[in-house]
Amino acid sequence: MQRMTALFSAALLTAGLMSAQAAFAQDPAQDPAQDPAAAPEQQAAPAQDFSDQELQQFADASQEIAMISQEYTERLQGAEDEATQQEVRMEANDRMVEVVEDSGLDVDTFNAIGHTIQQDPEMMQRVQEMAEQS
Repeated sequence: MQRMTALFSAALLTAGLMSAQAAFAQDPAQDPAQDPAAAPEQQAAPAQDFSDQELQQFADASQEIAMISQEYTERLQGAEDEATQQEVRMEANDRMVEVVEDSGLDVDTFNAIGHTIQQDPEMMQRVQEMAEQS
């Protein structure tokens, strides 16, 4: 159980990074004076009902993302300079986005589910049970 919580924590932290990087990648002309920390809250603010299929897709993707996160954290620690670190981050982000999209979810839905399960212990339990069964 503790291992699953750690996996989801890693996946959710990573999802937050994906969200922030995807936002900058989608809109390069974004006004830098805007508060970038407000964007994820605005995207995930509405409470949503997710289907069992979406929750299963989230669980599956989260497990893969946790492994990717661990792999790239090790590579990041071995990076010698800021440019190399940025390359590693971008490569990790691309792989994680690919995993989410391959699962059948889009990044916004993945992040919304992640935000919701942080606030809803019952949903967290459901997703953990789904992850254990897969």
